[in-house]
Amino acid sequence: MPLTPDEVFECEAWTRGFRRVAGLDEVGCGPLAGPVVAAAVILPRRCRALIGLRDSKRLNKLQRERFYELIRRVAVGCGVGIIDAKVIDAVNIRQAARLAMEYAVRQLSPPPDFLILDAIRLPQVRIEQRMVIKGDGLCLSVAAASVIAKVTRDRLMAEADVRFPQYGFLAHKGYGTAEHLRRLRRYGPCTLHRRSFRPVRKAETRWA
Repeated sequence: MPLTPDEVFECEAWTRGFRRVAGLDEVGCGPLAGPVVAAAVILPRRCRALIGLRDSKRLNKLQRERFYELIRRVAVGCGVGIIDAKVIDAVNIRQAARLAMEYAVRQLSPPPDFLILDAIRLPQVRIEQRMVIKGDGLCLSVAAASVIAKVTRDRLMAEADVRFPQYGFLAHKGYGTAEHLRRLRRYGPCTLHRRSFRPVRKAETRWA
């Protein structure tokens, strides 16, 4: 049975004297189009308002939207970092995810004094950090960050669908589904596509 995120990791940091513990998560490393989005969230201690919160992948759209609004309302601080396809192509997706997280941390006010991350460490950020594998399923603030990042990115891809309706971004959010690949071959890549990703590169070659 999947575990429910709790405040164990935050409590350990609070016990050590840290006051503003931020959970971080990112979404959008795998898609062929659109940005990678990261969020950083500082929750109040003993946050009872978020009972039922899970990793964003375990929530449906309506649940994510409800928790998004709730997190925004109760969080001590909430920051978002967005890195577009052009930068992803320039620096590679892992570095882009790290940049998105760094930007998210900088958006936090008040600033955090401790970070809890899932799988990416931020060597350029001079704040003490702890990596928690599968943190979005174990740590409440990381789960909150996963929801903020997911809903933010989904909304951006809904806007992208209006700009580029031929690709069906609303349905697949830029991921490499069979339908997306079919449309990519038919229309070629747009400015939102990651040209350093092989399927996009192949489609671009076809259209060259």
